Amino acid sequence: MTAGVQTIIYPVKDLAKAKPLFAALLGVEPYADEPYYVGFKAAGQDIGLDPNGHAKGMTGPVPYWHVTDLRERLAALVAAGAELLQDAQDVGGGRLIAFVRDADGNLVGLLQDPAA
Repeated sequence: MTAGVQTIIYPVKDLAKAKPLFAALLGVEPYADEPYYVGFKAAGQDIGLDPNGHAKGMTGPVPYWHVTDLRERLAALVAAGAELLQDAQDVGGGRLIAFVRDADGNLVGLLQDPAA
């Protein structure tokens, strides 16, 4: 089951340049500001900046669908023909992410928050 797209991650080459641009766009300061990830929360969305995104195959922003069972959804996408680019990975606190490429080259991300 999905709760919709609530997170969008942008691959960036220079966090120092990207961070003020997104702060100006969103009108908020980051809630997470680390060398490996900068995250903003605005208007019900989580917007992230990933300085390692290009190296992981991100060619542009990746929408992350929030799901209740990431491994199940990931297996279903791969069975339906998607190419696995990033397998399930815990990015801290039990939050799992993964992403695939569809037949048209679109990137589709999955995100599962830990059970409350």
